[in-house]
Amino acid sequence: MHDVLRRDDPVVAGSPVRRRLEALPSIGKIRASQILSEFGISETRRIQGLGTRQRERLLAHFPAEA
Repeated sequence: MHDVLRRDDPVVAGSPVRRRLEALPSIGKIRASQILSEFGISETRRIQGLGTRQRERLLAHFPAEA
């Protein structure tokens, strides 16, 4: 998730946050919806539309891989 949120790529920026969450291991549709709801992120929000606090919360929730 860290790589996705830090990339300056128009394709990544235009992709839905939900899809990126569902692509992570052990995160399915239900868990992705729960995370979005918990962090106050719209189901249709795209990466480029995330606010600073939303990005921070996602980064804190998904620690960077070593």
